[in-house]
Amino acid sequence: MEKSEYGDRNQLVDGNKVDWKGRSALKFKYGGMKAAFLILTTLGLENLATFSLAVNSVPYFNGVMHYELEDAANMLTNYMGVSYILSILVAVLADTWIGRYKSVLFSGFFEFLGLALLTTQAHYPSLKPPFCNVNDPTTICKIPSVGQKYFLFIGLYLLAFGSSGAKAALPSHGADQFDESDPKEANQMSTYFNTLLLAVCMGGAVSLTFIVWIQINKGWDWGFGIGTIAIFLGTIIFAAGLPLYRIQVAIGTSGLIEIMQVYVAAIRNRNLPLPEDPADLYEIEQDKEAAMEIEFLPHRDIFRFLDRAAINSKPDIQLEKSQAPSTTSPWKLCRVTQVENAKIILSMVPIFCCTIIMTLCLAQLQTFSIQQGYTMDTSLTKHFHIPPASLPIIPIMFLIILVPIYDRVFVPLTRKFTGIPTGVTQLQRIGVGLILASLSMAVASIIEVKRKTVARDHNMLDAFPVLQPLPITTFWLSFQYFIFGIADMFTYIGLLQFFYSEAPKGLKSTSTCFLWSSMALGYFLSTIVVKSINGVTKHSKNGGWLEGNNINRNHLNLFYLFLSIVSLINFFVYLFVSKRYKYRPQGPIVNADGKSNDLVA
Repeated sequence: MEKSEYGDRNQLVDGNKVDWKGRSALKFKYGGMKAAFLILTTLGLENLATFSLAVNSVPYFNGVMHYELEDAANMLTNYMGVSYILSILVAVLADTWIGRYKSVLFSGFFEFLGLALLTTQAHYPSLKPPFCNVNDPTTICKIPSVGQKYFLFIGLYLLAFGSSGAKAALPSHGADQFDESDPKEANQMSTYFNTLLLAVCMGGAVSLTFIVWIQINKGWDWGFGIGTIAIFLGTIIFAAGLPLYRIQVAIGTSGLIEIMQVYVAAIRNRNLPLPEDPADLYEIEQDKEAAMEIEFLPHRDIFRFLDRAAINSKPDIQLEKSQAPSTTSPWKLCRVTQVENAKIILSMVPIFCCTIIMTLCLAQLQTFSIQQGYTMDTSLTKHFHIPPASLPIIPIMFLIILVPIYDRVFVPLTRKFTGIPTGVTQLQRIGVGLILASLSMAVASIIEVKRKTVARDHNMLDAFPVLQPLPITTFWLSFQYFIFGIADMFTYIGLLQFFYSEAPKGLKSTSTCFLWSSMALGYFLSTIVVKSINGVTKHSKNGGWLEGNNINRNHLNLFYLFLSIVSLINFFVYLFVSKRYKYRPQGPIVNADGKSNDLVA
């Protein structure tokens, strides 16, 4: 790659980032917030188009397509699960072969096609079962034909595939527009990740209100159609930013395979003694030209068992510093940098595991808290009520208010004291969110005690399904949503930035999918925990804590308290693992001794 035409190399961005013509990207000409703004706009429009499907699709599957309620709920969870899992596959493709920019374009096309098919099916009567009142037990509703089922599933899973690509490539492509080694751009990257959450929330707010209202009052074809237009506009806006983007060149080899090579080589060399001097481990020669194209990391004295992957298992072969012998397989001998990248990924695993419990708590706010809302007074005014299914708008509105305050007030203020571009380190930010999640569950337990007290005082414990709401406003639930909204702002965006910043160059998109994987595991764990709690408590006075349909007779307050305690224990485990985490030795957040400025430092 020719760079001499630019003169001063300091004007070049870090890494293998090029402009739209394949030339090395210049800092003053490409990337930055102007390019990131287009990406954030795309992300907001994508969330606007798809979020309503995640919260309001069960009525469509049940009421329009005539699936049983249980089957409709499973269709939704399967759709979301596939979307999360596929994001890992798309991320690998983006990092390795097609690049993040092209990945987003392809994803936008598949999302558009999927929503267009759903819009078409919702509009034409021949593509769906005849109208029928599924709530009338005397009526037998016709189930979808085989062709109608295929049409629905093709549209739904094309949308899932496209959505997975947006999750995998959009956030990391936006982060590519900044240079972490430049203090000014490191500050801008912090703003980008905070604004990313704001864009998601604004798109979600419109989807939860306007799109849901359109679906219910104007028809599902109109609701899906508006989402289709939003995806189309988002993809066009994203594509139009090509002349402004810094584009990370795909590395051509899988970063995951390189990580696997380290483990295989370390196992093969397990009987070899570790050298006392790390300089004896294998690494290609580092020079100024190579450093511009190839990632180099210094050896760190952690996870020493992996260092065996960089030991020459054939001492009779003299290694050249320029390259490994052609006869040596990469599954037997790895570079020090490759080994250090494997150490980084291994170090991130405990952090990843500690965040699963938070999504377990989030799942309860999206299920049981909404059930609570159905029993409470939802009136805002005499003539206006907020649907319980729209209760997630409460934390979203809180976040829309809090994110700008966090980014414009809290971060600059703490930055003056810490000298860290993000105000606090990513690990500190994640930890704050985890402790707030525990507090949110504790508050939820208290609010549930208050709600049941009102039901008991008005002899309404057995009034379920509710013929009239309890004389307690649903906005009591806003306390737990408010606290968890702040936890969201700290943990999930902190995780996204942490995974991106710490990951090897070849695994940037893949690493951000750790967040989606954590959320998927949290939702899956929620099902297991609920069933386990019911199994353990089935011999109590009123049966299992969460059994049956009468939430007034359940012990939801005890379940929330249990989650609060589990979250608190999880937080202390997180303190233990974060204390021992060492940030990668490149970037703005590194102490002189190479140790992390961790949560309790």
